[in-house]
Amino acid sequence: MRVHVVSDVHGNSEGLARAGDGADALVCLGDLVLFLDYADHSRGIFPELFGVENADLIVELRTARRFEEARELGRRLWQGIDRDAAVEAAVRKQYAELFAAFPTPTYATYGNVDIPRLWPEYAGAGTTVLDGERVEIGGRVFGFVGGGLRTPMRTPHEIDDETYAEKIAALGEVDVLCSHIPPDVPELCYDTVARRFERGSSALLEAIRATRPAYALFGHVHQPLARRMRIGGTECVNVGHFASSGTPWVLEW
Repeated sequence: MRVHVVSDVHGNSEGLARAGDGADALVCLGDLVLFLDYADHSRGIFPELFGVENADLIVELRTARRFEEARELGRRLWQGIDRDAAVEAAVRKQYAELFAAFPTPTYATYGNVDIPRLWPEYAGAGTTVLDGERVEIGGRVFGFVGGGLRTPMRTPHEIDDETYAEKIAALGEVDVLCSHIPPDVPELCYDTVARRFERGSSALLEAIRATRPAYALFGHVHQPLARRMRIGGTECVNVGHFASSGTPWVLEW
């Protein structure tokens, strides 16, 4: 059995169309939407609406953790624009292209920049969306928990710690624990390029220690200090920043 796993697709529909080649199934751990490419500020919804110069500035402010200044810039730029309508129209355009690229079968959960309420409109018959749910793939039980935790970035699908923990608890024991964000371990949460810690989940870490899945797979941190490490008997793996690599992580058994 061969399963390919991707995360942080961020608009890479061309790579996504090839991600399932040679695999029995594709697993996607979210962040399909591209709001702003921190490596190429000309790509994404934000520069399409407000130009590259403003994209350069907001990246500078966010990278410096000057979040209030970044929010003030955003408020000025959005003045007089129906923000929800503009963002939804742009996201719908991306989702139409990205969901069409998913192979059959695909098992997917949400990232922190995704908009879950739109997914049912675009997920075809070959795509199974799971969140706080389990599925058997080739005799192994995969559990999925989507979204991110609350941060000053205020991305679209951030949820409170209690709700996130409840979704993890609903999974019970699984062979492969799939999430968008990592467990709360410094080496797995630190982004070496952004030079900051992203939020990991203490509930995920507790579940790994308590239930000991064979694998814990995640993304979210684009350039992690450690891409993989063992926690007890569990192999914890950041499957990679698919938007830039275009290469899925491979799980075989």
